[in-house]
Amino acid sequence: MHDPFSPGPFGGFDFMFTLMPIIILIGFAAFFAIVVVGIARHIRNTRAPRRTIYARVAAKRMEVTGSSNMHHHADGAVHHGFGSRTDYYITLEFENGERREFLDVKNLYGLVVEGDVGYAAIQGDWIVAFERQPMTHMGHNPGM
Repeated sequence: MHDPFSPGPFGGFDFMFTLMPIIILIGFAAFFAIVVVGIARHIRNTRAPRRTIYARVAAKRMEVTGSSNMHHHADGAVHHGFGSRTDYYITLEFENGERREFLDVKNLYGLVVEGDVGYAAIQGDWIVAFERQPMTHMGHNPGM
């Protein structure tokens, strides 16, 4: 019978002390990579030039991410926690027919509706302003 604690190809302690540090290292590396990519994206958007372009609001969507957890306290009490985050996105269609989705960082989501036309201020992947124009302004391009 094979002793699970003996060193060997899949012996308990040998296997655990070899594999677990690798798994933990991969987890830390993945977490670090996610943080670095997020910071790099934020810096890139912050440094991007702000452009104003004529566009139509083609679509809107929101993305909710969340997590829940349960904490057991020493006195036997249980505390339930829940956290969520909602990101809002606005898709713009430009006069050349191109569409692009932008993250709403200035709370414009509730102020625009699909079909609105106007001047959008964009900065990297962000939409930072939208100035609605009367619909008659689009008369020259009914495809928008």
